[in-house]
Amino acid sequence: MPLTQQFARVSPEYLDHCRDSALDSPGAAPGWHPPAEDLLDAKWAVWGLVRYCRATGADAHVIALLDRAISGDPGGDVGFLDHDEVYDGFDAPPQLLAPAAVAEIAHALDAVDLDGLLADLPTNTLDAAAGCGFDGGFDGDVRSHLVEHFASMREFYGEAARRGQCVVVWTD
Repeated sequence: MPLTQQFARVSPEYLDHCRDSALDSPGAAPGWHPPAEDLLDAKWAVWGLVRYCRATGADAHVIALLDRAISGDPGGDVGFLDHDEVYDGFDAPPQLLAPAAVAEIAHALDAVDLDGLLADLPTNTLDAAAGCGFDGGFDGDVRSHLVEHFASMREFYGEAARRGQCVVVWTD
């Protein structure tokens, strides 16, 4: 099973509840069960977009924005989420983006000119997939894949910002 980029939008109060649960439960289980509508699986699409942007010399601010959106901010107090109830432990533990950071990222994602970023993406599936670091077995329209998952991430962050929520990011 391939690794995928995961996102959860949760309130600070929900994180406090999970932290308390981890402190009070045997095995430090955080009771992590965000509603399905507050979870997003971006597959590997955003990683491919980041790779393509780096390879084509896209604006460093856009690359940093995308990296931050999928990596979180260092120092978030979410060590209690380093638990198999939350993620499989294969990669780094979940990271947090606080509500102010979420609002900043949502605003910046709205300003990204995705069509401009993808203007030189090859139309040939094999070449486009290679440019994004996707394996040779990629099946489908690479541009549509990138656009769909970027739009989902942008909408996800926008809704989290409107609600004043945190976003937790991890790879699973």
